[in-house]
Amino acid sequence: MWFMYASLAAVSFGLRGILYQWTSQRRTDRNVLLFGVYLSGALISFVVNLFVNQTWSQGVWFGVPMGLFSFIANASMYKGYSVGRASLIALFTGLPPVVVVTLAYFMWGEALGLVQMAGFCIVILGLLVIRYSHDLKLGQLQGIQWGLLTMLFFGFTDLSSKQATLSAANTLPVLTVMYGTGTILFACMYLLSRLKTPAEKGLKITAAGTAHETPRERETGEGPYGQQARISRHSGESGSSPNSGESRQPLQNSGGPVRAASPVWSMKRTVLWGMTVGITNLAGMLFIIPAFRGGVTGIVSAISAMNVVLVLLYAQFYLKENISRREACGMLLALAGILVVRLAS
Repeated sequence: MWFMYASLAAVSFGLRGILYQWTSQRRTDRNVLLFGVYLSGALISFVVNLFVNQTWSQGVWFGVPMGLFSFIANASMYKGYSVGRASLIALFTGLPPVVVVTLAYFMWGEALGLVQMAGFCIVILGLLVIRYSHDLKLGQLQGIQWGLLTMLFFGFTDLSSKQATLSAANTLPVLTVMYGTGTILFACMYLLSRLKTPAEKGLKITAAGTAHETPRERETGEGPYGQQARISRHSGESGSSPNSGESRQPLQNSGGPVRAASPVWSMKRTVLWGMTVGITNLAGMLFIIPAFRGGVTGIVSAISAMNVVLVLLYAQFYLKENISRREACGMLLALAGILVVRLAS
């Protein structure tokens, strides 16, 4: 059963990736969107458990590191996409199984059999072939630190999920705590961004006000905007002036500039859509936790990482993007690796 659960988790996470891609083309606030995603998971898990009545044991507190690690991984991934090459960051998002299988060996003594190891290596090779961009050069590694953080903390999320199952914690209470933690963290991120925005606007206003001062007032700081103007000019020198490239964009989220012609989504609409997307995210976690309970940690993580295949098929048939030979070969390798793992299990 664990193999079926891991495969269903891959499908669910693939659907989540498709919805994220579609949403990224709209003018939304990333923190509000992800707040809705995590809020949906917390509410659904809590309400369903009122009827199922799974026990709240001490192990449910492993949901806190699960939520924290998931939050850091998502934040790092979006930051990486905003400052680095997408192909480089995508490479690291396919590598958490390497972290998982390595640490699982040291933490719980989980060693793969010879055939399982061969299948695992084939799956990882396939993911690398799919993700790797042959045009990466040594001077194009901006954002590599965010890619590494993404890989590590997605791996830590899987490991903490496995630890929750080892502590005999029930699925729904663990997910309630996990998504509740993520909801609080993304709410804090949104509030911090709102506090930061008025301060930035204030600097722009004070800079504009200096146009009404006399040359002597601007030089000595004796005019009505003198002190603030000096702060604004200093900020401009550090790269945050109103005329910087970032401020010229009509509106941005963490993934970079968005289409100026697209209408801005309201907070209510963004939260509701985030809660809809959150259903696919919750479904993936509902499948992957039982898979960790019955299967080998590294193998389950590798199978769930196959969600990239579904996203590629979506790009091929819906977005009309051609799948290269490299990507097609990677898909076949990954599927072959999963077949080997299945036969060895």
